[in-house]
Parts: sequence; structure tokens; C-alpha cells
Amino acid sequence: MAGNSRTAGESVTSRALSLLAAFDDEHRRLALSALAARTGMPLPTAHRLVADLVAFGALSRTPSGDYVVGRRMWDIGLLAPVQSGLREVAAPHLQDLYGATRATVHLAVRDGTSALYVDRLRGNASLPVVSTVGSRLPLHATGVGKVLLAHAPEHVREEVLRELPRLTPFTITAPGGLRRQLTLVLRDGYATTAEELGLGACSVAVPVSQRGRVVAALGVVVPSLTRERPRLVAALQVAAQGISRSLERAPAVAGGDEAVEPA
Repeated sequence: MAGNSRTAGESVTSRALSLLAAFDDEHRRLALSALAARTGMPLPTAHRLVADLVAFGALSRTPSGDYVVGRRMWDIGLLAPVQSGLREVAAPHLQDLYGATRATVHLAVRDGTSALYVDRLRGNASLPVVSTVGSRLPLHATGVGKVLLAHAPEHVREEVLRELPRLTPFTITAPGGLRRQLTLVLRDGYATTAEELGLGACSVAVPVSQRGRVVAALGVVVPSLTRERPRLVAALQVAAQGISRSLERAPAVAGGDEAVEPA
């Protein structure tokens, strides 16, 4: 079978990791047969490795017999520099921003060609906010993503611009149009979206820097930016500057394609 030949030369470690990678936002619970199918792994091999992962705590089995990511993975993930460093430093500033805006607040870093959400405070308004902590969303359709993309290396921008999927009728899918927006982000110091990821939700975001390098983006999601944009940008900039000042005293944050070495 194709699955047997594909996995024959793989190490036990790579096969175990592929089982963990089978989970994503749309597949949070998977039966053993689905895990085997999604990894191209023979069922007996998947069964053996899943049992090892359950024993370790990387996977858990639900009463219905499906598998979910285990608590041990969360504990290990919290040790990553992007979590233990940036998130802890930013936490009080996110609370202040939430208090000033009562909007949903996002903190994200670039992970390849996606925006990785490392923290979120849910606002009072009933908006279609699709992000969760740990989720990855498109750079071209999110406020934090546009900030991160504007400050990304040119090869990352080129890769993103090659494919701009339409998520709503308002998503920017023309490379030229997105390039012009990214130029404005660098000029104005903030990015906006208008129902580009989900209908009924707009966002504005600003960069967070450490030692002269943009390492994250801070954003809020609101129903409209027509009247509130100046106030929201000002509140975001105050919070971002506070995070940046705190980061100057902290170890370098890893993110994007490389880590910044401590000075």
C-alpha cells in the first residue's frame, strides 16, 4: 500500500510527530482510523504509536474513543520563548488595552506565512472573532497579519502574494492592492482590515518591537473603524510601546524565521 511505502523509511520519532501534526483547528478530535488515514500510516503502526503518546500524555482518549491533544503538550508549549517570554511581558499591557477599549485584543507573531496568535482577551461585543490562542490565520486578511507581513523579509511577502485566498467578499486578493496597503502600514505605523476575515468584524493593529526589530503585532477587533480609528490606534500604540520597553529588559523573543540574540 502507498501508506506502507511512505512510512517505511521514516523514523519512529517522525511518525509520532506526524500523528500530533494531524490535529488542527478543524480536526480537534480524531478517531484512530482517521489518524492513520491523515498520516498515511498503517493502522497497527498508528495504534502502537498512539498508545505511546497517550502514555506520555501527548494525547488523551475521550470517553467516545476519539483522541485529542493531551495536557502534556500544552505544558510543554508554554515553555516556548514566544509563550513564556513575550506573553508574560505583554500580559499587563493587554489588560490595560482591554480596559481602555473593551474590544477583543490580539497578540500575534509571524510563523512562516501565518499569524500565530499567542494571546487573546475577548471583548464585550458579539463579533465573529475566529481566533483562539495557538491558532494560525492568514497574514493578508488580518490586522496583526498585515503588520507582520509589512515588516517581514521580502521573500516572505513574495510567497504570501503568490496566493491570496478570498475569505469574504471584502478580502484583498489583488497583489498590487495588498502591496499598496503594506506600504501604508510602514508609513503610518498601523494596519486595518474591514470584514476581510469575517463579516461584521474590522480590526486595527500596530507593531511591537524589540531592539529595533518587529517581533509581534498587537491588535483589536471592533464592529467598525469609521469613528473609533484614531482612539484605537492611540491606545494600541501606548500598549505596544509599553510592551516594547519591557522587552528591552527581557531575553530576545523568537519568532518569524529567526531569533534575535540577546545583546
